[in-house]
Amino acid sequence: MNAGRVFTKNETAIHWGDALDVLASDIGDASVALIFADPPYNIGKRFANFVDKWPSDGEYANWCQSWLDLCIDKLRPTGTLYVMTSTQSMPYLDLYLRDRLTILSRIVWYYDSSGVQARSYFGSMYEPILHCVKNVHDYTFNAKAVQVEAKTGAKRKLIDYRKAVPTQYNTTKVPGNAWYFPRVRYRMDEYEEHPSQKPEALLERIILASSNPGDLVLDPFAGTFTTCAVAQRLKRRTIGIERELDYVKIGLRRLNVQSP
Repeated sequence: MNAGRVFTKNETAIHWGDALDVLASDIGDASVALIFADPPYNIGKRFANFVDKWPSDGEYANWCQSWLDLCIDKLRPTGTLYVMTSTQSMPYLDLYLRDRLTILSRIVWYYDSSGVQARSYFGSMYEPILHCVKNVHDYTFNAKAVQVEAKTGAKRKLIDYRKAVPTQYNTTKVPGNAWYFPRVRYRMDEYEEHPSQKPEALLERIILASSNPGDLVLDPFAGTFTTCAVAQRLKRRTIGIERELDYVKIGLRRLNVQSP
């Protein structure tokens, strides 16, 4: 197989290539309902044949701005963009995006420790996510699809006596912006060999909230193709872009797309 190939099956497409190249040439403008972007974080991790370390923070920020501009072009007028990066680099992206989109939420995905933490400072136990929309007056947000238990009503069964007729508090609510999902660990059912695999539950919440069945969901840094796998299961059309062949092969298997 050679880079630049596109593998498709029904409503699913896998692009083997660089995100900047594929976004510029192969994805139609204003065609995508939801983009989830989880790029390399510029912290020195090895992704197959690529090490995610730029010469400076400024060069990393410039690279991010290049693909962010393309992602914004690909979003339809009512589209939504979720972006992740390291805690160190997120301020650059936040400042850049707030002048181009509306940032609705600054989400914290937090998790349990993976083992020994930093000894000379407070180690990071979370990753930030920006939730952005093109049109603050017209975007998809399916609140009922992502409701979680509200302990005030469901567990504590407290009564709101401020109402004319005292009523128990609601038993469900829309999640706040601090999300706990366990990290993907070795031997978990969904585990794939990748240094920064995101959990399916995280992507399920995002896709359910910000897209509808039949919508097009795009992941420009597909990795283990979790976004695409969840989108496929939830009856969305989906495109994943990945530059590393090892991970493209994971996508072909997870999405049941056959290599010619």
